[in-house]
Amino acid sequence: MIKIAICDDEKNIRSYIHSLIGKQDMACEITEYASADEYLSCGIEHDLLFLDIEMNDSTSGIDGMKMAKRIRGMKLIRQPIIIFVTGYEKYVYDAFDVDAFQYLLKPIDEQKFAEVFWRAAKQIFFETEQKKKTLSIQCGSECKVIPIENIYYLESRNHKIVLHLQERELEYYAKIGDLEKELRGQFFRIHRGYLVNFSYVEGYDRAEVMLINGERLPLSKRYDEFAVAYLRFMQWEG
Repeated sequence: MIKIAICDDEKNIRSYIHSLIGKQDMACEITEYASADEYLSCGIEHDLLFLDIEMNDSTSGIDGMKMAKRIRGMKLIRQPIIIFVTGYEKYVYDAFDVDAFQYLLKPIDEQKFAEVFWRAAKQIFFETEQKKKTLSIQCGSECKVIPIENIYYLESRNHKIVLHLQERELEYYAKIGDLEKELRGQFFRIHRGYLVNFSYVEGYDRAEVMLINGERLPLSKRYDEFAVAYLRFMQWEG
């Protein structure tokens, strides 16, 4: 599922881009924004952003280029791929300043749109696969990137997540359900409060999972699911 934002002050352009995305046979969650102010105030992170450079419907006077610069200055878990939509070629070189992926000239050519969209989608998929090898967490105002190979297990404690690493612990605000989805394949939720890294499992029975560092974690009634998933992981790794 790709999370896409379309930010343009012209409703017909937003609708047209929306329809072009719908023709790409890709699972997408699309949100439309009529101004930079509306987008910046939403607080939602997106994978892909179609952004009009010249927008007039903004009380703060922020056009697309200023909005892109502001986004690039934010401390986000994931920066969106930005595709500029413009009626003027003079902005092409400015797009490089904000690391824009591509630009599309109005009126938008359907074939050109498809080509750019799929290149962006491939980039998103590549980054997603790379991200699976790391976990990005927000500790206060600082974003930390943790290699998942360093994580023994994750514990839900007092509305926070505790990362049990090889040499230390890290605590931050997150939901274990969200992490279960993000880390699926490498980790398994053996209990409502624990996500364990298969790589560090030394053994298990119907009550506990034993880790190579000597720790023992409770195994809930999902024993059969865990056993199958662990075997699949070991076969894949082998």
